[in-house]
Amino acid sequence: MSDIATGTETTPVAAAGPAAGPAGKVLLSVDHVVKYYPIRGGILRRKLGDVKAVDDVSFDVKAGEILGLVGESGCGKSTLGRTLTRLLPATSGSATLGGESIFDKKGRDLKRLRRQMQIIFQDPVGSLNPRMPVSDIIGEGMLAQADATNGWGDRKVRDKRVGDYLQAVGLRRDYARRYPHEFSGGQRQRIGIARALVLDPEFVVCDEPVSALDVSIQSQILNLLIDLRRDFGLTYLFIAHNLSVVQFISDRVGVMYLGKIVELAPVDDLYASPGHPYTIALLSAVPDADPRKKKQRIVLKGDIPSPANPPTGCRFNTRCWLREQLGNPENCVTEEPKLRVLKSGHEVACHWTEKISGQTVEKAADESDVMQTDVPVGA
Repeated sequence: MSDIATGTETTPVAAAGPAAGPAGKVLLSVDHVVKYYPIRGGILRRKLGDVKAVDDVSFDVKAGEILGLVGESGCGKSTLGRTLTRLLPATSGSATLGGESIFDKKGRDLKRLRRQMQIIFQDPVGSLNPRMPVSDIIGEGMLAQADATNGWGDRKVRDKRVGDYLQAVGLRRDYARRYPHEFSGGQRQRIGIARALVLDPEFVVCDEPVSALDVSIQSQILNLLIDLRRDFGLTYLFIAHNLSVVQFISDRVGVMYLGKIVELAPVDDLYASPGHPYTIALLSAVPDADPRKKKQRIVLKGDIPSPANPPTGCRFNTRCWLREQLGNPENCVTEEPKLRVLKSGHEVACHWTEKISGQTVEKAADESDVMQTDVPVGA
C-alpha cells in the first residue's frame, strides 16, 4: 500500500510559522533535569539504588528550532522526551515552556499546558488503538480538551478538524472512517503526526519517528515534518539513532551518553569539527556513500557501563580513546566535566578536548584497525 495519498493536496490549517531555523526567542528551557528509576529488592521491596536514566541535563530550544538528540540505546533520550511532556514524573530539576513551568502544573493548568506540547511515538503500530477508527484516534485529544470556546465537544466540529489534519499530513479525508490495520507503517505514522498536531501545539517531541520505517518512507516523513514545521510554526525535539537523519533535519544537535549531554552544537559545526571523543567515535561509524573512500573508524573498547552505577568523573572515561592516548589523566576519573563553550554555540563536556587533533584521531583509528584484525575468525 502506497504511503502517498493520490488526488489530494496538503492544505495548511493553521497560520504559517517561521520558514526555517530558530527565531531567536527561547521557547523551551530545561534546567538540571533529573529522572531516576528506583531499584527495589527483598521481601519488603526496599530501595537499593537508582537507575540514573537522565542525570542533570540542561539546554534551551528556540522557537521554530529543531534540536536533534542522539546517543546509544539506553542513554536517556526517550526518557528525557517523555519527562518533558509529563508522561513521566521528573525526579528533580525544572523546565519551562513559553515561560510557564512544566513540572509544577496540576489539574486544569496541566490540562491546558498539554495542548501546547505533544509527542510523536516511535512505534506507528503500538501507538494507535486497533479498536478505534482514525477519526476517534485523532479526535480523542480534542474531546478531552473540549470547552465552550473551541466547540470540540461537537462531533461535526471534531470530524471537520480531523479531516483537515489528515490532508495536512498527506492522507485523504475519508481515511477517518478506517482502522489502523488498514494502513501501511508510513501511513500509520502520518496518523500519529496528525494526532499530535490536531491540538495546535507549539512544541513537539519526535521520539524516533522514522526508525521503524523503510528508508524510502523515512525520507517522506522527514520532509513532511520539515514542511509542517514551516506551516504551523512548530518547534521539535527530534530524538534519533541515525546520525544522517539528525544531520538532515536538525538546526542544533545534542549528544547524550549515560544520562548526560556531552556535546551541544549547531549541526554544521558538530559534524565538521566534533569536540568530544564520544561524538568523534559516533560520527566515524556513519557509512560513506563513496565505497572507495576509507573512513577512520574508531571502535570503542568495552561495554557501556550500567546507568545504575555510572563511572565517577567523566562517564566516558572507561571507554575513552583520548584519555588512553594522554596517559590516563587523573582528573578524568575524579572531576566531572561540565559543558563549556569552545566557540559561539558549541559546548563540550570534556577536560581535554583541546588535545584532539587529526593525529590523535588517526592514531585511534589505526589502533581500532589493529584490534579488529587481531580478532580470530568466528569469534
